Amino acid sequence: MVDFNSTSFHPATFQLTGFPGQEAAHHWISIPFCVVYITAIVGNCTVLCIIWADRRLHQPMYLFLCMLSVNDLGVSLSTLPTVLSTFCFDVTDVAFDACLAQMFFIHFFSNMGSGILLVMSFDRFVAICDPLRYTAILTNPRIVRIGLAVVIRSFSVVLPLPILIKRLPFCRAEALSHAYCLHPDVMRLACADITVNNIYGLCAVLFVFGIDLLLIVISYILILKTIFSIASGGQRLKALNTCISHVCAVLIFYIPMITVSVIHRYGENAPPLVHILMSSVYLFMPPVINPIVYSIKTKEIRKSILKMFSR
Repeated sequence: MVDFNSTSFHPATFQLTGFPGQEAAHHWISIPFCVVYITAIVGNCTVLCIIWADRRLHQPMYLFLCMLSVNDLGVSLSTLPTVLSTFCFDVTDVAFDACLAQMFFIHFFSNMGSGILLVMSFDRFVAICDPLRYTAILTNPRIVRIGLAVVIRSFSVVLPLPILIKRLPFCRAEALSHAYCLHPDVMRLACADITVNNIYGLCAVLFVFGIDLLLIVISYILILKTIFSIASGGQRLKALNTCISHVCAVLIFYIPMITVSVIHRYGENAPPLVHILMSSVYLFMPPVINPIVYSIKTKEIRKSILKMFSR
């Protein structure tokens, strides 16, 4: 399994893991995964098509929602090949380079998701705290530049991860803990010092997710301060209602991510099933729930969906 002609002893393949001890039930387990993927892809494509077709929705809030939907599609499509091959076809081998590529895209889209949620909180902050200058501040060219900045930041932060893995030798069992490749999972299989990988991984998490979450919290503190200064109760409720969808998206994204990080670092004695389930919730639930929440809570998108089905 190990290519000893390579100076870094890279394995030819890694072994993916579904649910340990439940191999006989993998075909049944594949059914909910297929439902999740279909729901995520159809839901996010529907949101994109509705916003694309209706020129009235070509506004900053909906353009940022398009970014979130594209990112959610990226997360789903990054994990789909190995998850379905593991559970549907019992094909558990993944090539070393293919594993690194999947690892890059999973972490790339996860980092992008955090940046997009931060940008969406800035959008809500401007819309509520400075509504008269909303369209002047968030012009289309500026939105494009903001989107490019999120992509470049995510790419720059994630690119070193596969490079750091490439330098490590692997000389132990190549069985991963999931049906997809994640950086913490892959680096633990190395038979060398992984201090650099650990430190960089922790710094990347703090730099991206930590700073983004802090800025989102600060923006909502300022938003709430502005909302509670509004005299009219009806206007106060209307302003709060415009933020509910984004708050749900933030909670759906960050709560599972924080839980996974805590379990990885402090839950070594936790059953493997807990690690697998929480990682699955972190990766698979936001792409499914985000389009549902935005479709239900955003009046314009809800009306467009009803209009589309009525036809």
